[in-house]
Amino acid sequence: MTGVILAGGRSRRFGSNKALSAFRGERLIERLVRAMREVADDLLLVTNTPDEYAFLGLRMVGDVRPDCGALGGLYTGILSMTSERGVFVACDMPFVRPAFLRYLVGIADGYDVVVPVTGHGYEPLCAVYAKSCLDPISASLDAGQLKIASFFDRVRVRPVRPEDTPLFDRRALFNVNTPDEYAEALKMLEEESSPQRHEAHKEGSQ
Repeated sequence: MTGVILAGGRSRRFGSNKALSAFRGERLIERLVRAMREVADDLLLVTNTPDEYAFLGLRMVGDVRPDCGALGGLYTGILSMTSERGVFVACDMPFVRPAFLRYLVGIADGYDVVVPVTGHGYEPLCAVYAKSCLDPISASLDAGQLKIASFFDRVRVRPVRPEDTPLFDRRALFNVNTPDEYAEALKMLEEESSPQRHEAHKEGSQ
């Protein structure tokens, strides 16, 4: 299984490279790589600024369809992955859960896309994609349809909803696009690691 991290955005709303922002003694991208290593045998970083990520020692590839947003990055990742399917995450998701990613991978047989769904719709930047998505994505790109879900009606999609598994964690889908969301993520991280939260979790599991 290939793990693909999409880091091709320009972080305009954040003001600097959000993937390099600090999270409890490590960069956000390092935190994400650590989580992805628990799921995937091979890691790939899709980025147009490889010098910024050279310290990670990962295989990197730039967009083969430039200026096509996240869908273009997805196309590049699928084209470049070494396995038939890959698990994809955006570089700005500090709470990605390996157990949830493994669940998505585990139910992927027979589908081209396995994607979480919330009340806000599809969460396509934390999902599993197959090589069979390449032609439908290419058709969307050629038509100027840059929303990731624009090709979903032409492939076999397995939506995953909160009621499908106790591993579904909305916090895991939180992404950091602005300084305010970064501050919120740091607060969430502090709450997650507080002794009171750990004790409550311990009591709840007994």
